[in-house]
This record gives sequence, C-alpha cells and structure tokens, in this order.
Amino acid sequence: MRRTLFLLIVGLGGAAILISLGVWQIQRLAWKEAIISDINARIVAEPVALPDEVAPESDAYLPVSATGVIGDGELHILVSQKDLGAGYRIIAPFTLEDGRKIMVDRGFALTTAKTTSRAVGRMTIIGNLQWPQETDGFTPAPDLAANIWFARDVPAMADALQTLPILLVARSSTPAAADISPLPIDTARIPNDHLQYAITWFSLAAIWLGMSLFFLRRRAPKVES
Repeated sequence: MRRTLFLLIVGLGGAAILISLGVWQIQRLAWKEAIISDINARIVAEPVALPDEVAPESDAYLPVSATGVIGDGELHILVSQKDLGAGYRIIAPFTLEDGRKIMVDRGFALTTAKTTSRAVGRMTIIGNLQWPQETDGFTPAPDLAANIWFARDVPAMADALQTLPILLVARSSTPAAADISPLPIDTARIPNDHLQYAITWFSLAAIWLGMSLFFLRRRAPKVES
C-alpha cells in the first residue's frame, strides 16, 4: 500500500510540475508575442528625426528619416539572398546635417558589383535603427585586406569607419543607388520558441502520467479466479 501511495504521489506530483512548466511557457508565449507585435508596429510607424541621444535599449527599430552626405569608403558584409545568390550588405559612413557621423546599411549588392563605384553625396535616408547581434565565438574575423566582413558588428564597423556606433538600415534613399537593393527591417527578429517548449513540457507530462499508470497497474494486486 505504501509503495502504491508513493507511486501515486510521484506520478501526480511530477505531472503537476511538468504541466506548470508548460503553462508558464504559454504565458511566456503571450508575453513574447505582445513584444513582437509592439516592435512590428513601431517599425512601420511614421519616421522621425534622429534623436540627440541614441541608445540601443530604447531606440532599436526606431523609424528615422535623415538627410546628410554618404561618404567615400564602405564595408562589405558577406550575405546571401534567395533567388539572387551571394552578395554583400553595403555599410557606408553617413554625415548628418548636424555634424554627427553614423552608418547606413544601404542594402544588398551582388558579388559582381563589389568593386562598382557607387553614388555618394547628399541623400535622404528613411529606415530603422538597429544593433544586430550577428557575431558569436564562431564568426570569422573580417578580412580587412579584401574588405569582406562575415557579420554586422556595430562597434567594430564604427571603429573601422570612424563613426558613432549607430546603424540606420535603409528602407529607401533619395536619390536611389542603381546597383543596391535595400534590405529593410520588416519584422522583429526575436526568437520565439515558447510554443515548442510548451508542447514539449505537456508531452513529457503525458508520458509521465502514462508511465505512472503503467507502474501502478503492475503494483495492483492480481485477482485470482
């Protein structure tokens, strides 16, 4: 009897813990979806002037309209686009009318256009601020001699271009560059795996209950005929 009670407590207690973890993940899912919805709404909001003080925590995805001068020199970030193939994100220095110098992600150019002379000078850029987290311990160091970078690293790119660590990802530019296709931010790039986690916890709870029932049935006394 004691063993049966012990199995019952373990079975129900373990299942309760697993189910509570699944419920918690469902709550996290709703929280994350609300954040993503807010960011997506912000991305497409009316653009504003670049704030005097810019911070990644408060200004990520902020829609901005800025007029200034695209300078000589650019960085090439190796990427690939579906249906287009390999190419580069073109990161260029951008001096604003107030004298601040930031960076602009102008968009995508094919590898065949790597050495093309692109239009520089006065432009109006509409886009969103971003501080992408694309580097990790496996990201190769940039090939500075060939001007090939393997991820957008805002602080490192700012050091290379002698700008503030601010990146404006262009949605449009006036005038437009003929050989560059903008790669605008269309949606929040935030991992959201909470539904899969919830399904995993609920599945484990079902398995736990099934195994507990199996052991309880084995412990049940046999009825002799």
